[in-house]
Amino acid sequence: MENLIKKYNVPGPRYTSYPTVPFWETERHTERDWRQSVKDGFWRSGKEISLYIHLPFCESLCTYCGCTTRITKNHSVEGRYISYLLKEWNIYVSTFGARPIVKEIHLGGGTPTFFSPENLEFLINGILENSTLADNYEFGFEGHPGNTTEAHLKALSRLGFKRVSFGIQDFDPEVQKTINRKQTFEQVKEVTNLARKYGFTSINFDLIYGLPKQTTRSVAKTIEQTIHLNPSRIAFYGYAHVPWVKAAQKSFEKFLPLPEDRASMYQLGKRMLTDAGYRDIGMDHFALNQDKLYQAFDQGQLHRNFMGYTTQDTDLLIGLGMSSISDSWTAFSQNEKLISNYYERLDKDELPITKGHQLTIEDLKIRRHILNLMCKFATNWSSEELLEIGIGFNVELLNNLSNDGLIYWDEFGIEILDAGRPFIRNICMALDSRLWNAQKFSRFSQTV
Repeated sequence: MENLIKKYNVPGPRYTSYPTVPFWETERHTERDWRQSVKDGFWRSGKEISLYIHLPFCESLCTYCGCTTRITKNHSVEGRYISYLLKEWNIYVSTFGARPIVKEIHLGGGTPTFFSPENLEFLINGILENSTLADNYEFGFEGHPGNTTEAHLKALSRLGFKRVSFGIQDFDPEVQKTINRKQTFEQVKEVTNLARKYGFTSINFDLIYGLPKQTTRSVAKTIEQTIHLNPSRIAFYGYAHVPWVKAAQKSFEKFLPLPEDRASMYQLGKRMLTDAGYRDIGMDHFALNQDKLYQAFDQGQLHRNFMGYTTQDTDLLIGLGMSSISDSWTAFSQNEKLISNYYERLDKDELPITKGHQLTIEDLKIRRHILNLMCKFATNWSSEELLEIGIGFNVELLNNLSNDGLIYWDEFGIEILDAGRPFIRNICMALDSRLWNAQKFSRFSQTV
């Protein structure tokens, strides 16, 4: 396994979209075209939508983090930001032309629990005021164990939230100090128990391997402590080192584990999780049998989008807030990354999009196959389709992956074997014609 990790540990996308953001043809994307694709996606999906709401504020900077954030201790920013979120939402509602049916809401960050329970309640009620809830709706949020209070959990539960994802990363105090992400095991235990008390049926822990000052021993202890708290889902993913995007990451480069140690951390963590009853259901994700995410995987209904893995498959995902990304299935759009620009565009009654991409017919076909690999570990195509899109595949990489016992592939499709699951990003890369045409590998973090 170590030799395979050395061979395939190259920069590569995480495939929350296809094409990935660096390969969007932004010059062909206009607000008019985007509004039309939103309207088309809305009616195509039977008026059902998913909502991602980006809440970017954090009181302190976690230096490992690659997200778009605003660091402040001034909580007076909450009210203004929420008013602009609702303004953006109302523009989308008028674009739809009918009352939307909300299947999913996810609050991401930043730190959503930076916002007071009262302000979060005001935001969600503002969204629901002019929409209808689907029968099988799901609401979830990302919580910082250090500032998610009982009042947060009580208010969000009352609003219909049943999923929470806690950003743990690592329990080791020295690692936490290095990445400026501090919460004790006791804090995590308390907030996990409170979430269960208020009816949260799906609790996820985010864990990262490859962080500065981590060792296989410290990772093993973190996994051990995590298993003790028994979350229903675990995201166990590799630290993305992108100092050309996030300058703060340069401060601890000398403390990063060696590639072979990083690989050992993953192998150890995966073995411990599977031994404890967690199932490997997708790239970096594990779930217990009773969790809806595992059940969706087991039934072939797992979906992946800019929010990660989800049980809700809609043709239209609307992203609200600065830097959020929306997906109408046939097009993508990303909002302004600077909050001042985000406010300025909405003051003009414009959608605050700054770039996007209109998918070609070939994009749509490749997107479907990459989604199948990410969510089902297999995909199939017809011989006619292979003739249309196969010319962009990296056949040499596919053959290497096959010879190394990671996949089975032929003229009818690809099946990812058990040994190939840690290399799912590499396998998807083999179908990414835009990646191979451009050779822009340096824009991405390492695949393993």
